[in-house]
Parts: sequence; structure tokens; C-alpha cells
Amino acid sequence: MTEQGRFTGLAATFDTVAELYERVRPTYPRRLFDDLAAAVGPGTPRGTTPVRVLEIGAGTGKATRGLLALGWSVVALEPGRELAAVARRVLAGLGDVAVVGSAFEGWRPPAGPPFDVVFAATAWHWLDQRVAFSRAAELLRPGGVLAIVATEHVLPEGGDGFFREVERVYDAVGMGDGKGGPQPPEAVPAPDVDAIRASGEFTEPEVHRYVWDREYPVEEYLALLSSYSGHIAASPRQREELFAGIRALVAPRPSGSVRKHHLNLLQLARRAG
Repeated sequence: MTEQGRFTGLAATFDTVAELYERVRPTYPRRLFDDLAAAVGPGTPRGTTPVRVLEIGAGTGKATRGLLALGWSVVALEPGRELAAVARRVLAGLGDVAVVGSAFEGWRPPAGPPFDVVFAATAWHWLDQRVAFSRAAELLRPGGVLAIVATEHVLPEGGDGFFREVERVYDAVGMGDGKGGPQPPEAVPAPDVDAIRASGEFTEPEVHRYVWDREYPVEEYLALLSSYSGHIAASPRQREELFAGIRALVAPRPSGSVRKHHLNLLQLARRAG
């Protein structure tokens, strides 16, 4: 752990593709932020002051935009220098936001009231789980909300069969994960619920699920893959062979595209006490 916290291994790969990440990564459904706002409530113990949010692992601000659209005040932690630079640029003028170049575990807030919300969108799994929940509780006011968004690639009934076919390409280049492809959304558990309970810091969590799909032309899909940590860390030969195999699978399709289903899970719990 560094003075600022943990930012090593696969987590650090995103900083090498910050501009690509901003260009190709999707944002989050509006319904997710509506449900978060309903859980937090219209006001705070301080009356008319905006809801104060600490966002963990903000990246280029894909989820930060949704928080700012609610009129909330956001401190967005992002340890990647290039990611933080992009976030500052794209979020400028969108609301009350400060992008801070730090990881969560070692960050010390300036003097002021505690946060109403601690929020992490597709970033919580990168944290040091030995301290993450206790640190979040320390930074929240009593009754404040911990909101963890997990994101999975899923394949519902009637989904695109490409994602079954492409598993053999991943296996051939040594990038298979042995899972046989994406699971149906109903088979994917909320990954952090048990840990929230076990921490003893929060009330019983609730979970909201959002399934949505997007059509990707093949080159756009390959660009999206190029923003994923495992693909960034793969060897140039593996990426070249994988992408060639994907292009060959998509080439016979009149649309020249694939349809990917995303699952976002919003896991909410209040600080106890």
C-alpha cells in the first residue's frame, strides 16, 4: 500500500488507456440514479445543503455525471493520473465536483461534515477488502448510504449467440476463463451483499438490478474490449489473434455487429448507529 492507497496490478492498466476508456465505456442507466436518490431521500440532516457524495474510483467520470445530474456535491477519488485528468476535463461545468488524485484506502478528508453517500461504480472490487467497509463507515454520517454498483456481462434468453461462439477463440489464444461464457442475469448474485452484512457496519442491504443491451459494430466492440484490464494486460500476439478471430465470427453477419447485454447491480445499505 502506498501513501495514497492501492493502485497496482490490473487496476493500474486503465490509466494507460484513459482517452479510450472515456470514448468507449458506457454510462449507467438513469433508473439506477433515480433509485439511489430515492434511497438517500430528498434532504439531508443539514437541511438545504446538497447531498455530499464521496465517489471511489471515478475513472473518467462515467457515473459521476449521473450523480451531478441529481444536483449533488461530489468528491471523486481517482488514483490514475491520466484518468483523473480526463475526468476533470469532461466534468468541468457539470456541477459541484472535485476530482482528487488518490486511492480510497489512504485518503484523508479535509475538515468538514461527514458524507451522506459513499458510492463506487464498478470499482469496489479493486479495493483492499480488509479495510474498505470500515473506511466507508468512518466517512459516512449515521444513516448515510453505502452504494456499490457491480457490473456484469450477461446473456439472457434470446441473447446474442456470438458470446457462446467466441469462447473457443478465447480458449485458443489462452485467454479463456473456464466459465463457458456469460451467465443469465438471474443467475448472477449481488457480489457484495454478504460482505456488507459480515462487516457489521451497515443495515441489511437492498439490491436493484438493471439489464440493458447495446448493439456494437465490430470495430467499436473491439475498442471496448481494448479498455478491459484483462485485454490490456494480454500480450500483443494474444490480442491480435483474438481480434482476428472475433472479426471472422462477425464477418458473415449482415449487421456487422454484436449485441451485448449488461447487468448493473446497485447494492445499498445504511451506516448503522
